[in-house]
Amino acid sequence: MTTNKKVITKDDIVSKYMDEVLEKGQKPKSVYHFAKENDFTEAEFYAFFGTLEGLEKEIFRLFFENAVDLLHKNEEYQQYDMKNKMLSFYFTFFEILTANRSYVLQSLKIDRNPLKNLVQLTSLRDSFKNYVSEILTDDYRLEQEKFQKFQEKAIQESSWLQLMLTIKFWMEDESAAFEKTDIFIEKSVNASFELMNVAPMNHLIDFGKFLFKEKIHSR
Repeated sequence: MTTNKKVITKDDIVSKYMDEVLEKGQKPKSVYHFAKENDFTEAEFYAFFGTLEGLEKEIFRLFFENAVDLLHKNEEYQQYDMKNKMLSFYFTFFEILTANRSYVLQSLKIDRNPLKNLVQLTSLRDSFKNYVSEILTDDYRLEQEKFQKFQEKAIQESSWLQLMLTIKFWMEDESAAFEKTDIFIEKSVNASFELMNVAPMNHLIDFGKFLFKEKIHSR
């Protein structure tokens, strides 16, 4: 009598990959080795992922996706302004990272070349930048439309840099319950939104337009 083999899911593959990295302290040599050691086929792997590198990127994107899903289940979150949405994201995202801290530390330090480790974060980067764009409100937009696209990209990139710095701080944080990271998050997000205050920039642009018109009329 034959038994039906369990259908492997995307989550199963992700879980098995994380376990293998943690238990062996290194990445699988190939999809073939990974599939064979975990009792599924290469075809089952390729149904969800094109490469092991793609799987690594997806793990960090899933951390992000889980955080955003949790936020959207909170009715109060929808009423928050941009700064409080960002703070809520940070605290939720880092709770998820902390729940998977051993894997995150291992995977981001596994290669001697830091840049190779950071490749895993490219999907997270794209998702996070889209998130920043989605929560960006008129309070932080320049009045002049022709500057808004440039401004949005600048905010996305600076927000990503801030997230990377926070991840680095969290990885090195040895405080109980990572309370220093919580303080870092609150202070850095508050500071970044102070810098995003567009009122002075709008005044500066208006002043520049005034000077330009005056110069034209004086000719």
